[in-house]
Amino acid sequence: MTNRPNRSTLAQPKFARRFLAPILALATVLVAGCAAPQRETAGLYDLGLLPAATAPAAAPGGARSLPALSVAEPTVPTWLDRQTMMYRLAYANDLQPHAYAGSRWTSPPVQLFTQRLKARIGQAGGVVVPASDGALNALTLHIEADDFSQVFNGPTESFANISVRASVLRERLLIGQKTFTSRLPAPTPDAQGGVRALSQASDSVIEDMTRWLATIAPQK
Repeated sequence: MTNRPNRSTLAQPKFARRFLAPILALATVLVAGCAAPQRETAGLYDLGLLPAATAPAAAPGGARSLPALSVAEPTVPTWLDRQTMMYRLAYANDLQPHAYAGSRWTSPPVQLFTQRLKARIGQAGGVVVPASDGALNALTLHIEADDFSQVFNGPTESFANISVRASVLRERLLIGQKTFTSRLPAPTPDAQGGVRALSQASDSVIEDMTRWLATIAPQK
């Protein structure tokens, strides 16, 4: 007599798959939730009010004023050339940038940074000449952004990361070039905390940049 498996035995794998599928799906959602920042409050953000004016930047060892210059349109990677607010989960996969679902910048962030830089130069006693004026032999400041995002070291810990390269040219002649970076902790592990940290990091970079610009010899 041949032994044959009964119907209940044959049905077990199929039943198990039906039973386990929802559990696995729920587990996936929970794991994904643990890897993402805390729930955000949707809204539009900029870098806030410009800090109060301080003394004009000066070169070390001498009181040199900022040169008159024009500021070119910034050069940014495609993923930063939009209003999307970006973050990275460095503890999970630092090679993959993510975007907040409901929080956005009022303009692409590097444009906000550039406008803030122009205002700060004016505060420090400098003169920003519109690029359209085309002044002969005028100095031009070029900004290239490498990063402007919030980075998470863990689910509850993050920091603002800004890295920009500044180049000063007279016509096609490179007068000076320097890379500026700033990493500041975010007060909260969410979009709002990232904005506050990025605003402070922007001001730190801009302050260092204006001091460096004061070392650039003005045209004679």
